[in-house]
Amino acid sequence: MSFRAINQKYLEPGSQVLMVLGIIALCQPWNLLLHSYGVTIILIGLIGFNISSKIAPAEKAGTGQVRNPGAEH
Repeated sequence: MSFRAINQKYLEPGSQVLMVLGIIALCQPWNLLLHSYGVTIILIGLIGFNISSKIAPAEKAGTGQVRNPGAEH
């Protein structure tokens, strides 16, 4: 499995989940430690998403086209 496939399958969705968990940690009223680090968790997820979204997806075998042609401008 190539790094681009790992990025598309695990890293990009993982950073999105981390951002959502940061929002949940920020909004919950029960645990002060989670509330204190909520913004930090969101920022780590945001930085991870910005980095992982810049990596182009893997090309299809033999066609020379990317899997998501609508993302190119």
